[in-house]
Amino acid sequence: MRFRDRRQAGAALAERLLVRREEGALPDPVVLALPRGGVVVAAEVARTLDAPLDVLVARKIGAPFQTELGVGAIAGEDEPFFDERALDRLGLSKAALEPIVEQERDELHRREQLYRKGRAIPELTGHTAVVVDDGVATGVTALAALRSVRRHDPGHVTLAVPVCSPEAALLVREEADEVVCLHEPVAFMAVGLWYEEFDQVTDDEVLDVLHGLS
Repeated sequence: MRFRDRRQAGAALAERLLVRREEGALPDPVVLALPRGGVVVAAEVARTLDAPLDVLVARKIGAPFQTELGVGAIAGEDEPFFDERALDRLGLSKAALEPIVEQERDELHRREQLYRKGRAIPELTGHTAVVVDDGVATGVTALAALRSVRRHDPGHVTLAVPVCSPEAALLVREEADEVVCLHEPVAFMAVGLWYEEFDQVTDDEVLDVLHGLS
């Protein structure tokens, strides 16, 4: 299974979630997108579920020698989450990653200010928080986001993604009440391989989606 682009993936994911809602699994949903790519997917979900859409900014902490390799993540003002097994395997210490954590925290604050303009996260108490991304590789960023959402006392937390690695699915299922993933390829490799079009989403595109212009 490969998706044409994020919009098509979002539409397919939305149809699956609509079935779950009709089964009573998603009462009072609020859709929270992980920017940037997750925003395009989440827009289709929010439209289909007729639910509010907002962003939840989380940032991956990459290994110093391979930035795409996530060994941890941050969300909100929470302490960083680290994959202890990955740190041990790579011979990395949390102290050595502090400069990267600070860089990612600065970028997190920049994006929150740009996308949210100082607005607080939507009221989640008693609602179903539907956290959406365009895919999950290691699961560390999604896990940090889910833990941040939990602090807002939602009634139910669902992680919804078009594609995820089997290893990441196991990790995030420990935190989410439900994980809805359309495709869990064994030979995962990278999220972008499961899309025909996977261009980087810009800040302007995120703002257009959030303001209903796209």
